[in-house]
Amino acid sequence: MGFIEEGRQLIQDFVAPEIRAIEVRIDAVEKKINQLEARMDKRFDAVDAKMERNQNQLMDTLRRMEMQNQILERLARLESKMQNVA
Repeated sequence: MGFIEEGRQLIQDFVAPEIRAIEVRIDAVEKKINQLEARMDKRFDAVDAKMERNQNQLMDTLRRMEMQNQILERLARLESKMQNVA
């Protein structure tokens, strides 16, 4: 076995297993990141849904307030007409 072949064999014996171990660790980290990303996506979806519900409730409340305001204005006009008639 020549010097170059021995060097290659040393690399295969010592470096290659370390590279494989690093690849395994990287794969585990990537898996964990993907899991965290999925959890965050679910949380963002939940927050989006809650915000949409709150916005709908707010819009409903504003519509009711507008209708109440219109009724009060009509009532005030009717009261004013009744005072002018009397």
